[in-house]
Amino acid sequence: MSDTPTCPTSPAAERNKHAILAALQDLLPTSGRLLEIAAGTGQHAVFCAAGLPGWQWQPSDPDPAALLAIAAWAAAHPSPGLLHALQINVLVEPWPARLGHAGANWDALYCANMLHIAPWACCAALMCGAAGLLTEQGQLILYGPYRVQGEPTSPGNQAFDVDLQARNPAWGLRWLHDIVEQAAGVGLHLSERRAMPANNQILVFRRRAGAA
Repeated sequence: MSDTPTCPTSPAAERNKHAILAALQDLLPTSGRLLEIAAGTGQHAVFCAAGLPGWQWQPSDPDPAALLAIAAWAAAHPSPGLLHALQINVLVEPWPARLGHAGANWDALYCANMLHIAPWACCAALMCGAAGLLTEQGQLILYGPYRVQGEPTSPGNQAFDVDLQARNPAWGLRWLHDIVEQAAGVGLHLSERRAMPANNQILVFRRRAGAA
């Protein structure tokens, strides 16, 4: 998939899309409904929707400019399962009612590279929204760089964290145990953690038994 003048491109999204799709193909069943939070340029949405033909993929982003970028990518690379992007700010409650018949009927929520470039309050908001929308067997799938107690942080991620905090003191790489604590507060638990290229990780959260 190549860039065009009407499709703003994130080089990082272009680099990691193949590894992310492979992980999603392994984690997800053959069909379902997925909501993407903070879809950015839309590159993951169009690429993964094509690679998961049994799924409906609903991209969203709070930024109107991102919605235009997603629409451009969707027009250039149409896929039957890719839905029209919605404007969703995780900090604005409630999330749009049209997302799910006011019930928990989403099989997966996917969010890449948001937590470290957003205020920490967005983590709790994301967890709360996921808990309200996911089916009993649904998965919240996060992708990005995270700090983990007892594990060394790569020099590249350390430098990235310094740069993020210099740009905005509210940003920065998040500690895994802090994310897990936020999830536990709404009945979600970390069921899987996968190492990904370039010192990134995929985190998979599911409902605790009886928490639906």
